[in-house]
Amino acid sequence: MESYFKSKWLPYLLLSPTLIILAFFLFYPAFETFLLSFYKVAPYGNRKIFAGLFNFKQMFSDKDYIYSFTLSLIFSVTVVLAGLTVSLLIALLLNQKIKGARVYRSLLIWPYALSPAVSGAIFRFLFNPANGYMGYFTKVLFNIEPKWLTNGNLAFVVVIVAATWKNLGYNIIFYLAGLQNVQKEALESAAIDGAGAVRRFRAITFPLLSPTTFFLLVMNIIYSYFASFGLIDVLTEGGPANATNILIYRLYRDFFVNSRVGYAAAESFILFVLVVGITILQFKTTGKKVYYQ
Repeated sequence: MESYFKSKWLPYLLLSPTLIILAFFLFYPAFETFLLSFYKVAPYGNRKIFAGLFNFKQMFSDKDYIYSFTLSLIFSVTVVLAGLTVSLLIALLLNQKIKGARVYRSLLIWPYALSPAVSGAIFRFLFNPANGYMGYFTKVLFNIEPKWLTNGNLAFVVVIVAATWKNLGYNIIFYLAGLQNVQKEALESAAIDGAGAVRRFRAITFPLLSPTTFFLLVMNIIYSYFASFGLIDVLTEGGPANATNILIYRLYRDFFVNSRVGYAAAESFILFVLVVGITILQFKTTGKKVYYQ
């Protein structure tokens, strides 16, 4: 049944509350941040001097910024790949007809309901080098006491694990929904023809999950670059020795701690362009391989 509006202005009227909110709280601040990136700003913001591309030149000649840029890329790739892989495997298990499946589903979705700060506090409690449970278990089982949060490499691994765990519930929800929409007839026909479980998954299930996987790929990249701030702030505060100082946390420190307002605005603009560029690239490449039923 075709639907239409009798007045051509009615759709715009219905959308106006959303558009007004977006204009004031998203588009205008983004535009002001872009303008601010071309200025040198006094620590308390009471004086601005036009500097052109100075902040951008300084940023890309800063070894610490390049390090954070590379660290963020590694962090994002690892969190996205690990998160999607683990959540798909868990969703496949939860999609089976097993006793208590609803209970398992509820328990595995709970981590997504936690705020990033609470997730960070949980992992800080678990991996605390002084009295954390993980240090106790490794001491009892293997007679070693890793410095989880004081060793740079180990701290980075802990942050990746925490960020992956935090978003598992979100991924599982969508994969479960996708799996329940996979055509049972196609799977049964393949089984009758002698295709094993792995071959059925590779040839039928996974291609039919491609729209879900593509959506989660985009959302997980956005999550890894933007939504991991609270977790890192509570868990490691960007340390030790900047080992977990990814771009979003560096941006916070430069703006609120170091009062480098113009420089932080330039960092914000580059981070925005980076994520938008990656998303567009995904639509141009991966998006073409999406199979819609």
